[in-house]
Amino acid sequence: MIIKIQELEKIYRTEEVETIALNKLSLEIREGEFVAIMGPSGCGKSTLLNILGLLDDPDGGSFLFDNQEIKGTNERQRANIRKKNIGFVFQSFNLIDELTVFENVELPLLYLGVPSNERKTRVEEVLEKVKIMHRRNHFPQQLSGGQQQRSAVARAVVNKPRLILADEPTGNLDSKNGNEVMELLTDLNGSGTTVIMVTHSEHDASYSHRIIRMLDGQVVLENIML
Repeated sequence: MIIKIQELEKIYRTEEVETIALNKLSLEIREGEFVAIMGPSGCGKSTLLNILGLLDDPDGGSFLFDNQEIKGTNERQRANIRKKNIGFVFQSFNLIDELTVFENVELPLLYLGVPSNERKTRVEEVLEKVKIMHRRNHFPQQLSGGQQQRSAVARAVVNKPRLILADEPTGNLDSKNGNEVMELLTDLNGSGTTVIMVTHSEHDASYSHRIIRMLDGQVVLENIML
């Protein structure tokens, strides 16, 4: 079990309003699964994804990542777990405009202190895998949306994470490029990477093994995909 959540709570407070984003949510995700999380805007999907990615802290409940309790860990400990285990794919790509495709993809390896020769080999391998090698020296603004998202996927997987968190990964793409990105995520999942994807698209969710539907900060329905 890569993720086990029990009675998870997240509450946002202002002077006048208290908003319950996650309401005693419980959830388990096995290693190697491809899970889609769906639900209306404001149901807690993105809050859950941020907590799973160790970018935000829950206010209550238990969150085990690979049997390690995350509650009570400090930012440095969470950053180490994140760097070694988790890759992120965002709707808005989040590539750095001043860096080439190669340099964007190389960035996580620089943070991990991987030697130069190994970085070059690993970046080239992943660029070939996502079919963007021919654009390695281009800058993000010189790429189509689909090429930018393939570059972002390459950056997410270059450090060989166990888990990919994808937040509306096809949200800014046309159907052809969107399908290519979904097939790419399916291939990565087929090689053993766990994928958790937040999406509004029933089509994209159909690629997953399991659909978790949320409402008002809770899981209300789960569908196993055959």
